[in-house]
Amino acid sequence: MSRFGHNPRTIAQEQVDRPMAAFVRDYGEGEATGWHHHGRAQVLYAIEGVMRVDTLAAHFVVPPGRALWVPSGLEHEVRSQGRLAMRSLFFRADAAKVGERMTAVLGVSSLLRELILAACAEPLEWDEAGRGGHLAALIAEEIARAPRLPFGVPALHDARLRRLAQALSKQPASDLTLDEWAQRCGASARTLARLFHRETGMGFARWRQTLRLTEAAALLAGGATPAQAAASVGYASAPAFGAAFRAAFGITPGEAR
Repeated sequence: MSRFGHNPRTIAQEQVDRPMAAFVRDYGEGEATGWHHHGRAQVLYAIEGVMRVDTLAAHFVVPPGRALWVPSGLEHEVRSQGRLAMRSLFFRADAAKVGERMTAVLGVSSLLRELILAACAEPLEWDEAGRGGHLAALIAEEIARAPRLPFGVPALHDARLRRLAQALSKQPASDLTLDEWAQRCGASARTLARLFHRETGMGFARWRQTLRLTEAAALLAGGATPAQAAASVGYASAPAFGAAFRAAFGITPGEAR
């Protein structure tokens, strides 16, 4: 049983005797998988739509062009933003060259994208000596080489911080100070500041900027212009937004769009 009281998800892709197996599923607006975990490591990738993935440690926004490495056994929930066309890969322990025990957002090259789609077209028990085997080997190499991107927002667990986070997620442009949030959350600003450092290792201002930029990435993936995304998350200056976005993610807002 998982810590959330659910059985681990077990699907054919986790039981087949192959080092890698592809899984295809589409979701409607606002659908969620519920909290669960898998016995094999997984790469979550969407050819359409934005995935919002929650773990106990962080919240991830995964737009098209990015994928999420999910270690085996990790509790997580996937929620769709818009129509979501998900293409997932499961890796047997001896085949996961990434070898990471931490969740990571991956940059997906044009080559890796086409390899994922090709793998999804293969039968479940693909020919290990044929095309399927070649695809699996090359996919493992490309995932190991893929850049890791900081698209995660550290999760908050204290009830007062969670109220703040939920409100800011709905209105990321809010410019309320920590003192003003303290009045709304039932704690002193000093207490909130201490909790932020304890739970995330960063201060409120940096955490809020991380949330704003991550939400901006989701807006850009949905078709918003850089100026629209900047205004929606509280940046009055498009150049300042562009500089902060590039510093955080290594790409410009235009490239993210």
